[in-house]
Amino acid sequence: MSLLVPPHGKERKLKPLLLEGDARKAELEKAKTLKQVPMTSREASDVLMLGIGAFTPLDGFMGYEDWKGVCDKYLMADGTFWPIPITLSASKELADSIAVNDEVALLDVEHDEILATMKVTEKYTIDKVHECKAVFWTDDAEGHPGVQKVMAQEEINLAGPIKVLSESYFPKEFAGLYQTPAQAREMFEEKGWRTVAALQLRNPMHRSHEYLAKIALEVSDGLYIHQLLGKLKAGDIPADVRVKAIQALVDNYFVKDSVIQGGYPMEMRYAGPREALLHACFRQNYGCSHLIVGRDHAGVGDYYGPFDAQRIFFEIPEGSLELKPLPIDWTFHCYKCGGMCSMKTCPHGKEDRLLLSGTMVRKTLSEGGELPMEFSRPEVVKILQDYYAGLEEKVEIKLHGHATGDAEKDIKRK
Repeated sequence: MSLLVPPHGKERKLKPLLLEGDARKAELEKAKTLKQVPMTSREASDVLMLGIGAFTPLDGFMGYEDWKGVCDKYLMADGTFWPIPITLSASKELADSIAVNDEVALLDVEHDEILATMKVTEKYTIDKVHECKAVFWTDDAEGHPGVQKVMAQEEINLAGPIKVLSESYFPKEFAGLYQTPAQAREMFEEKGWRTVAALQLRNPMHRSHEYLAKIALEVSDGLYIHQLLGKLKAGDIPADVRVKAIQALVDNYFVKDSVIQGGYPMEMRYAGPREALLHACFRQNYGCSHLIVGRDHAGVGDYYGPFDAQRIFFEIPEGSLELKPLPIDWTFHCYKCGGMCSMKTCPHGKEDRLLLSGTMVRKTLSEGGELPMEFSRPEVVKILQDYYAGLEEKVEIKLHGHATGDAEKDIKRK
């Protein structure tokens, strides 16, 4: 019997939707005869998460009652806790040509691959602005990348259970890093870990990340550095560079065999607090007992307060998750203290602190600047400098208040 935290949902077991062997071959042949529904990159990544069981206990794309309940109460129609709608859209013309109970093939347009089949159980329309305000806390389609995706969805949502046929390019392109929940659980059990802290990353680790990770290791059997492998926004550092930089840090500054790197195929939504809860749901499915939640988790710009993603864990219905958050205050290097500290442990003022953020790292290095030794380990800086030196096209990276500490709410927690 596993000693790890059970998967999310009432059945407490993983629910991967990926077919294998003869069943996959037969379904793939059938899929070639079905009407195709093109998917956005976000929808395609959701199919992959459903396929590997990361979105347990979901069995496909949500219907209207699930969509509404998730937006308004974090609850699906059957009472299952879930924080963000997982939906599929289609043009009105295409939706009108599909009848309820029809089977369709779900096409990853970008890679020209049928990823799944779906039995359509419902067709419905949604209030996109309502979803955006509920999930992203804003309907700013000009500045928020997640809002842009929702507002660009087609007019009709299609719902129904799916059968997944492929893991796309992830197993091959990210061999050794990409893992399913079942694979991660097996690794944790082989190491004898009972408690596992997950560190969500979409940036290489700077000293603040390192500090958070080591705090988590003090109270856990192991650390799971879990990287997003799906699409990011312009200016973010690609996964292969991140992996190399993080491994250099792990090899040189962590106790041997205390850390596992892993990757998952989801696309960022930049939904801040709501996305932190989604991260918690699928990290529980991966076998993690805790999720490190630092400043501005899964945020973008200044749309969320720096600690909103921590507070939301204490506002959701009791018993929603078995995974627990590890909320850690803003961390930084204090010159007077002579090391890494947090707002809870350092009594000194802003003038004595070096505030750290992934945005600041990217901006400084992309502009050819030098990072102070307190900002990042030299092995990591060298890898990132080589990456930026080889870029033919530069992307302007803007600093927001949470990255600079200029926002008053960042300096003194409300």
